Amino acid sequence: MSSPLPSHHALQEACTELAEAAAVEIMRICAGDLTVYDKADKSPVTEADRVAEVVIVAGLRKLTPDAVVIAEEEMAAGRVPELNGGPFWLVDPLDGTKEFIKRNGEFTVNIALIEEGQPTLGVVLAPATGTLWRGVAGLGAEKRIGGGEFEPIKTRLPPTGGLTACTSRSHADQDHLERWFRENNLKVAEHKPAGSSLKFCLVAEGKADIYPRIGPTCEWDTAAGQGVLQAAGGEVVTIDGQPLTYGHPPFRNPHFIARSKGWA
Repeated sequence: MSSPLPSHHALQEACTELAEAAAVEIMRICAGDLTVYDKADKSPVTEADRVAEVVIVAGLRKLTPDAVVIAEEEMAAGRVPELNGGPFWLVDPLDGTKEFIKRNGEFTVNIALIEEGQPTLGVVLAPATGTLWRGVAGLGAEKRIGGGEFEPIKTRLPPTGGLTACTSRSHADQDHLERWFRENNLKVAEHKPAGSSLKFCLVAEGKADIYPRIGPTCEWDTAAGQGVLQAAGGEVVTIDGQPLTYGHPPFRNPHFIARSKGWA
């Protein structure tokens, strides 16, 4: 018989600590000479990805021994666990590896709990700035910078002068996006390029209104950011307006739109 999960509050605190421990290792490696390797799909990986994942996965398996953990680097190495129908974790230990290699600060640690296809808990930490966003479904979302106090965050109503749109720093097809905005009669006043799951967090804290992703992503790339955004009052839907859900091997997402509610 499976053991029940700890409370979402307890899990959130534990995931915060795991993300912070992983961030320490990431920044330690960032301070030295980086060796970059190619994975089978030709995407880059560094020792920081691997070390951070070991920290997080070990902690989650100790915390919730009956919950499956889906983690990016384990998946890349061919260690693919089977889902058992219960809650499971999605982990991207270093989201935005290209930004990490550039040392531009736009990389994150992502941890999400998935229940019945939806992220009910999300923790996103930007190691370079010490900024942490987290959220639990039904309980709201909050943000902390460095050693400060957590402050609640929520999405905003879209301004009448036009949307602030987040785009991917390294993966955006700007011509395609501009065409998509025109086809959907959306007025964009400002574009904010950013790496990793930071785009979800900008919408969650009311600094942006929409993040359309017309391109490939994996479930571990998006789950934590979606958890934060939805807890802050936003939503993530597919291009045809259906909720973006999780637990679909081989864990590839369709195109999606992350947005504050109320603009469409």
